[in-house]
Amino acid sequence: MTKSLTAGGIERTGPRLTVVVVFLSLLLLIMAGVASVWAPRAFSAAAPNDEATLLDGYRHVEVASVSDAIERVSGQRMYMSHRMRPIFSSKFAGVALTVQLKKEENRDPGALQGMLAAIDQGGPNSVYVMVVENGEDIAGIGGLMGTAMAARNFSGAVIDGGVRDVGYLQKIGFPVFALGIVPSTSINHYRFAGTNIPVVCDGVAVNAGDFIVADRDGVVVVPRARAAEVLTIAQEMDFKEHSMYGYIEKLKSIEEAVKKFGRL
Repeated sequence: MTKSLTAGGIERTGPRLTVVVVFLSLLLLIMAGVASVWAPRAFSAAAPNDEATLLDGYRHVEVASVSDAIERVSGQRMYMSHRMRPIFSSKFAGVALTVQLKKEENRDPGALQGMLAAIDQGGPNSVYVMVVENGEDIAGIGGLMGTAMAARNFSGAVIDGGVRDVGYLQKIGFPVFALGIVPSTSINHYRFAGTNIPVVCDGVAVNAGDFIVADRDGVVVVPRARAAEVLTIAQEMDFKEHSMYGYIEKLKSIEEAVKKFGRL
């Protein structure tokens, strides 16, 4: 039998020392396990309904499915009309930063200062949702404002009014949905009336922080409180619809596909 000496010179046998070491190791493991059970757990940044996760989900579903999902859960129309069109084909999702302009003839150089300040308050994932009162033929934004939004990594802009400098906006690739393209200006004709306030954009109520989802089919507003629920249903609808294409081609029957998948 092998022997070993401790630091104090006490002689111990090898096997007995091994048993003690194993026992102490097991005891430490048990204590660590108990401590981990009772220790407070850190908040998970990847919770299913956190903003970044939701936005990533909305960027991968079709706006038509989002529109259908909202109607299913709330019975409300939350899509903007056919008049709200992109200046170039684009798809984005982000969080509403709202701005309201009121029609007012003036010579006040600071009348629209708040409109510009709102842009500098936004950042990544912001969507500039501007309502220009009776502004179909008034450009709410142009190349300069679009450049500032692009530099601050806004997701896009939705303008209940017009847009100008579209050539430059297309050049820098900043997506804008608007009611039309016009060469006019809001300067001397409008006054800033508030930011991050409730607005009605092309007939749809928008609150600051709501989710805005846009693609070639149009623009949909998702109330923030229902964003997780709506996304789940929209993803299910997307999956069914995309599965149906091949099924329809194979059977040459849309009736059979709808019967199988329950989606139209």
